[in-house]
Amino acid sequence: MTNKKEFNIVIVGTGGQGLITLLQILAEAALIEGYDIKTSELHGLSQRGGSVEVHIRFGQEIFSPLVAQGRADLILALEIQESLKGIYFSNPKTFFLINKFFVPILGEKLLEESDILKELKKNSKNIVLIPAADICQKELGKNVVAGVYLLSYASHKKIIPLKPNSILKAMEKVVPKKYFALNKKTFELAKKYGKD
Repeated sequence: MTNKKEFNIVIVGTGGQGLITLLQILAEAALIEGYDIKTSELHGLSQRGGSVEVHIRFGQEIFSPLVAQGRADLILALEIQESLKGIYFSNPKTFFLINKFFVPILGEKLLEESDILKELKKNSKNIVLIPAADICQKELGKNVVAGVYLLSYASHKKIIPLKPNSILKAMEKVVPKKYFALNKKTFELAKKYGKD
């Protein structure tokens, strides 16, 4: 980690998007690289497609599992509306990596993408919006692996200080055997994003 004692990630999304799995992969990858790690899971209504938020902090010595206000290095949003929750944890250097994917909220009008981005840009200029769910659905027939796609993108673009190989090794440990091939394909697919 470049002159930094810690790296803080907040992952936001909705139930069923695999946030806990992503958290476990990140924690295992950080462990492989010898970091001290603390994680926290704030489930919310995860069983019903409701809001979910998880935190991971890793570095030389970590004491608290929760990312403090304004201290996130990365907000990984698996659903675009949920990315707004990341504002609380962001500062001008925070990187927002967002899945361009909407989950309808019963009885609520979907927020406009332009309005969401306008709000985020007030807090950070580092915003990348990727249609990960659509890409995974089109190429692999499953959009549930969108989180792995974003994680792969983040590691290959050095947005997170964890080597792609460490993340792959971690995936092999964390992901059930029957789903590993799909996740590995997703991981490889994300390397090509933006090169076409």
